[in-house]
Formats: sequence, C-alpha cells, structure tokens
Amino acid sequence: MTTPRLDASAYRTAEQLLRHHRRRLVRGGEVTPHWIEDGARFWYAADTSDARSFVLVDPAAATREPAFDHEKVAAALAEASGQPVDARALPFGDVHLIIGTAGGAVEAVEFAAFGAPWRCAADGSACERVPGPPPTGPLEVRSPDGRLAVFRRGHDLWLRTLEDGAERPLTTGGDADHDYGASPDYFMYSPLLQRLGLPHAPPAATWSPDSSRVLTHRTLQEGVRLTHLVDALPADGGEPRLVTLRQPYPGDERLPMAELVVLDVATGAVVTARAEPEAMPTISPVLLGWAWWAEDGSAVHYLSRSRDARTLRLRRLDPATGEVTTLVEETGETRVEPSQRLDRPPLVRVLSGRAAGGASGRSAGHSAGRSPGRSAGQEVLWYSQRDGWGHLYLYDAGTGEPRRQVTSGEWAVQEILHVDEDRRVVTFTASGLVPDDPYRRQVCRAGLDGGGVERITRDDLDHAAVVPPRGGYVLDTASTTGTPPVTCVLGPDGQVIMELGRADVSGLLATGWSAPERFRVKAADGRTDVYGVLHRPHGFDPGRRYPVLDHVYPFPAVTRVSPSFDPGWHGYEAEAVAALGFVVVALDGRGTPGRDKEFHDASYRRLGEAGLADHVAALEQLGAARPWMDLGRVGVFGISAGGQAAVRAMLDHPDVFTVGVAEAGMHDLRYGDPGTAEAYNGPYDEETYAAASNVDRADRLRGRLLLVHGGRDTQVSPHLTLRLAERLIAAGKDFDMLIVPGAEHVFAGYEHYVNRRKWDFLVRHLLGMEPPEDHRLTPVPPGM
Repeated sequence: MTTPRLDASAYRTAEQLLRHHRRRLVRGGEVTPHWIEDGARFWYAADTSDARSFVLVDPAAATREPAFDHEKVAAALAEASGQPVDARALPFGDVHLIIGTAGGAVEAVEFAAFGAPWRCAADGSACERVPGPPPTGPLEVRSPDGRLAVFRRGHDLWLRTLEDGAERPLTTGGDADHDYGASPDYFMYSPLLQRLGLPHAPPAATWSPDSSRVLTHRTLQEGVRLTHLVDALPADGGEPRLVTLRQPYPGDERLPMAELVVLDVATGAVVTARAEPEAMPTISPVLLGWAWWAEDGSAVHYLSRSRDARTLRLRRLDPATGEVTTLVEETGETRVEPSQRLDRPPLVRVLSGRAAGGASGRSAGHSAGRSPGRSAGQEVLWYSQRDGWGHLYLYDAGTGEPRRQVTSGEWAVQEILHVDEDRRVVTFTASGLVPDDPYRRQVCRAGLDGGGVERITRDDLDHAAVVPPRGGYVLDTASTTGTPPVTCVLGPDGQVIMELGRADVSGLLATGWSAPERFRVKAADGRTDVYGVLHRPHGFDPGRRYPVLDHVYPFPAVTRVSPSFDPGWHGYEAEAVAALGFVVVALDGRGTPGRDKEFHDASYRRLGEAGLADHVAALEQLGAARPWMDLGRVGVFGISAGGQAAVRAMLDHPDVFTVGVAEAGMHDLRYGDPGTAEAYNGPYDEETYAAASNVDRADRLRGRLLLVHGGRDTQVSPHLTLRLAERLIAAGKDFDMLIVPGAEHVFAGYEHYVNRRKWDFLVRHLLGMEPPEDHRLTPVPPGM
C-alpha cells in the first residue's frame, strides 16, 4: 500500500506562519513610540496592508495626524535625489522631526536615504542633502550629545569625534585576557554576528548623561577553560579552522569577570571600581542592564550577585574615586532575582528621596546590608519575592533598611513603567489580577508612602504598556491570545484619551489560521493550576483524530506561552506546525516564571526533569475532553532547553512520547553555561547535575528521534548532542541526526533547511504521510 503524500500547500502555509513572514500578516498590531519633549508628544511608524506612514500624536490635545506631508516629501526627495520615491513606502524607517518654536509645529524632517543624510521641509517645499558626520555603525556607541562614539580596536576602547572623524584611544594595555568592553566569547564572537557582517558584538559601554564619561569594564578571562569547535568550510573557502573559545563549565573555579571602570573623555582618566570584579559567565552586566548611570551622572549603580545567586546587592560606584558602597542587600534560601524573567530589565530604581519618610522593617529569612558613605535621603525601590510573591519594597539607601512594602497580595509585579517622585507614585504592570488567567498583565499604580494599589486597567485583557519619561499618560496595547491588539493612549485613571489603531489580521486569517485555545488544567500534583495554549490543525474536523505535538521550552527564565496576541519567539513555530495537520500544545508547567515564588522554584535543582510530569498530566486531561486528540500518536519538539526537554520526554515518558525532534539541546548540564546552570540548578555537585543529563539515561530511548545541532553553536556546544549520540550508539539505539556544520544556536541562515527536515520527520513518523516531493523552503534574509 502506497503511503499518502502530504499536499505541498500545507508546507507553503506553514512557511507563511513562521516568524519572518507572520509579522507581515498582522498590520497595525504594535506602536513603537519615539518620544518628543520627554514624551509630551511622540511619533510612530504605522503599517497598513498597502502603506507605511509616520504619525505624530499629541496626547494632551488628543490629536493624531501625519507627521509631515508624505506625498510632498516623497516628490521633493525624488526631485532632489533623482531616484523614484513612493509615498506609500518611503525609503527610510527612522526620522528626526525638527520642531519649530512657534506653536511646536513640525517644520522639517531629517532622515537617511540612498546612502546620504537629507532634510526636507514638512510641506515638501524644499529638500536637500545636509552635511554632517557619518552615521555611527552597529559596533559604535554614540554619546547622548551626538558628538562622539566609542568603539573597540584590538583589545581596547577608542573614541571617535563624529564631526571630523578624529580618533584616539580611551584605554591602553588591553590584551586577549584583559580586554575592555568585551562580553564572554560565545556572544562576543558569535557566528550569527559574523553572518551579519560584524566581526564581534558591540562594546559593553554606556555614556553618562552629560557625555563626559563612559562606563565599561575590563574583561578578565585569564585561566578560563578553553573549548574548541571546527569551522569546516570558512567563508573564504580555505581549509578547516579550529575555533577556540573561553567557555567555563559549572563548578569551574575561573569564570569571565567584569572589572567595572569609568573612563573620563576629557582627561583620559581611568577610574577602576574599588570592589571585587563581577562574575559574568553569560553576558556583560552593562549589556544586560544590571549596571547604569544615575540620571544626574553623579553615580553608577549596579547589581552584584553571589555565585550561588542567593545574595543580590545593589551597589553605588563613585565615578570620580572608584569607591563602592552597598545600598541594599538581600539573601534568600534559593536565588534572589531582580525580576523573575531574564528578558526583562531589573525592577530596581534609585530615587532622590523627596518627601521620604516612614518606619523601617525587616522580613524574616532575608537580610538587609549596611555600608558606610551612602547618600542620606536617597531611596531604593526594590523588587523582592520574600513574602512568596514578586513585590516592590521601599528602602532607605542611607541605612540599607526597608521602610515599607509598597505592593502586596497574591499577585506579582512584572515591570516598573514609571516613578513619579513628586507625586510619590509608581506605575507598573502586574499579573495575577485577572481571575481566569494569572499571566495577563494589568497596569496599576501605588503610592510610595502607602495608600494601596489601584488598577488603571480594569478588564480581563493582557496589557503591554509604556509610559513616557515625563509620565502623564500610558501608551497601552491590549490583547489576548485570541483577541487582536488595540492600542490606546490612556489617562492617569485609565480613561481612553484616544485610540491609535486596531490590528488588521485579515492576512493571518486568510492562511487558515485560527486563534489558539487558552486552557487550564491541573499539574501532576493534582492541585496546582497550570496554563497553556492548544493550536488546532488547519481545516479542523472534530470528527477526525489528529496526532498531537507538545512544543516544549521549560527554561525557568522565560515563559513559553505568551498571554498576548503576539505568540512570542517560540510560539510562531507552534502555529506553523499546526498548519501541517497536527494538534500542537504548549504549556507553562511548574518551575517556569511569571507567578509565585514557590511555583517558580519547583524547577530549582531539578532542571533535568523539565517539568514534564505536568505536560503528561495536561495531555491526559486535554485528550479526555477532546476525542479528536489521538493520544496514541504524541510527539514532542523544541530547541535549546526545549531540545533537552524533548529528549528527556522520550526517555522518561516513552509510553507517551513516541516521536521527537531535539534542536540544539542542552543534553548534559555538567558541560553547559555555568551562569544559568548554577542559578537555576543550584551550586555544582556531581549527583544533582548528573540527574539533569540525558546522556546518562540514553539507554531508555524507544521512539523515533531526530537530533539537530549547529556545528558552530557557541552557546550550546554541538558536543552535547554528539555525547548523547555516542551513548545512544553504545546502547544500540536507532536515531537520526543532522549536524549543520556552519550553523549557530538558532540556525540563522539555515532555518529553511532545518525546518524542512524537521517537518519531514514529523510528517513521516507521526502524521504517517510522505512529505511533499522535492519541496524547498525559501532562505530567510539575514537579520530577519
């Protein structure tokens, strides 16, 4: 009997739902503000199905209008440049609006087009090339006043004057083990950057507000473990080359360290922090947002964490003397975090302390540190999970003692949007206030001096919000997984000042896409509610039975399922695979962030288990109520932490998961990134880390498995997949493996090939069909 072949149209549809295409199918789904006058007004680029325009918004006047005359500016630019210009697709994506003194009207617009800078009158009456310094590139950090740029040359930092191009060194004496502004090797020299034409990452450097100083660090890597990869076919076509990286493992004595320094541009002085260097096994504290300038440039503040992640300190660095003092210190039984999610900035603010006052207090099980020489009157708004939930506390920066708990309750602060010190109010987003979904965010405010919490948004939607630097209003985008985004300007009390737009999802619906089902089930403990989404296959027929795929990503630093309409980086792929004819399930089980501390800590020292018992329980409950889910045909797939979990699912639950695809999997935590491993799996010990290894239990494999890894993956080394393959071979297990020699961790430039091979494998072994004959996906353009 001939195996039926899947129609190629399924692959074409799935390809349209991948991230780089799907974003074009939703128009007007997001507004990225560019503030004018500290946010009194802002402009944004508005996309529709047939045009892009630049829109100027004045919230005080409740007006929304074109920032300039697009037709006339297009005509003027075409005449001045000699190039064709379409007003519906202007050849620039960023603008600088020149505001007149009379009435604040836009007089002109500046932009870069056709390789040159231009200035056009807003009414198109004039347009000309303008002289000026060459633009800064992606490897330079431009000063706030626009006059200078910092860049790396060799192992040192250099300064370029933009007006005349003059260059001079800011540091000297850097070498391979003691260089300035460098991140750890896996990121600094990533093959992904090289694919984009960049030899290395931008320098880890940030300017003081007055453009007089630069904060950076000397990167200390002497004695750090060396690991090796092979570039089998270099870009120049020469012989294979050895690629050597400094890459420590959990438990190693030596890690990359960041010795913070402040560079004085005028005098050339180098002021080194008088404190122990900070460990940075993963990424620079400057690039991570863990080190920043005070608003007035009088100090640098940075977060310092112990290696076991159980103590977190906020420190103040005097840029003139290098003196370092500790403002706040907290210690806990497990990790102490400035935010539950690694992809969000720390929930920490240093305040001037205007109108400060109140009693002090200390919570049991945590300690607040003292340090001499701190500024009297200053306060710190500090995030802590000491009461079991993520909340804000107000500290006295002079004593290091907490004054009061600003927020409380069985819900969690997610982001600080704005602090108004004059009114003594903090605006923030919080999850857990919507009864049916603890992940949906609401915009709230609270008084720093007490008075409780007030919700600004009072619905059951998820709110992605920003507040301008001067405060006064909220730019809010509200949606759910099944409700397209609506963007509004909200007043301080939540009233709608003006609606800016509603997302057009007609292009998405035309593919056959349908909104995923948001579900709630019980975890494996039978008590805890866990949440996820279920994607139905395209052309869904409830009378049929469909194979099921679990799309896993249980890494405890980010959630897998987005509460908003935008499915997030991982969610795009789940939508795409559903188009092939699968029911696709994604779940945030116990051990993932976004809720209470106990829920998050369920994965602590248990990373190897990947919370998969909750996934099995969820599948059983979902299938019991949905007869069209065929629980006799269940597969699993994922990348990175999801790749590790996909294999572990097949090893620990072989009766449930019979087919799997594991991409770039962290299959043996003993040989991975020590920063995340030690923070989330605890300090290194052989027994605990061996329990997290797929390699040590490879003999349990029973199903059909495809292993995929990039040969130049500097983030999760390919040797982790090769170690697993060796053990599978020793155990006599059949499996498939694809090594993509030139690929890095997310297969940039190779996505089309990896996706097609993955889909072919799932279609053959889980759907029971042959994939389309000779079908090829289109390569993804660089940078998309």
